[in-house]
Amino acid sequence: MNSPRTALPADLFTLYGRQAVLEALKDKSLQPYKLHLAESNRSGGTMADILQVAEQRGVPLAWHTRLALSRISRNGKQDQGVALDIRMPNLRQARELPGLAAGRPLRLLALDQVTNPQNVGMILRSAAAGGMDGVILPKRGCARLDSLVIKASAGTFFRVPVFVCEQLPDTLRELADHGMQVCLMAAGSRQSLFGFRPRGSVIYVLGNETDGVSAGVRQVPHTTVSVPMANGVESLNVAMTATLIAYAGTIA
Repeated sequence: MNSPRTALPADLFTLYGRQAVLEALKDKSLQPYKLHLAESNRSGGTMADILQVAEQRGVPLAWHTRLALSRISRNGKQDQGVALDIRMPNLRQARELPGLAAGRPLRLLALDQVTNPQNVGMILRSAAAGGMDGVILPKRGCARLDSLVIKASAGTFFRVPVFVCEQLPDTLRELADHGMQVCLMAAGSRQSLFGFRPRGSVIYVLGNETDGVSAGVRQVPHTTVSVPMANGVESLNVAMTATLIAYAGTIA
């Protein structure tokens, strides 16, 4: 049994599940860091393929008890006894944003209490397709990055910068102090998303579909915009809203 992991790289991401791990190992654009397996795994089938590809790529291998492996994957019910650490160059820290914004205006999304992994994955996909400069994701209160998010992103998970932070309200307040404009989606706003022209860097905050953005985020200095609705429709899925934001910014 291996000792607990220590001093891991800051850009490390752990995915789980046999098929997801096998596909990641086969993807030459990704950088596997370490493969973790449960000692109780049976040989053959997909497991044999995983071991073969890992050996071909020279990926370090670690065996664990089933309980220890579940602590690494953080999803013992769905990890299938397999987890893979990957170097994720697009995983960055939100504190880097003021420096990046000094070079050119940024268009960013920030997720506040978006707890559905499928929505997070689809939002990342829209951000990548629409040329957004990144997505701010707090470590608390939102769905964590995992294999479910990867699947929902349909292969775009590693193509858009993800800026992680501890608490979103504190991060937004700091970024606002650096001149970045915080923009909340609000149904009652008279300012249409499609006519909005930000003054420099802008962060569009997407909230929970039921409660919207949190009280802490609403206390940050902000502006509001809305998506025009017809036929009595009151709101859209948060991932659909992210798509509109991503492409609205490309319209001259």
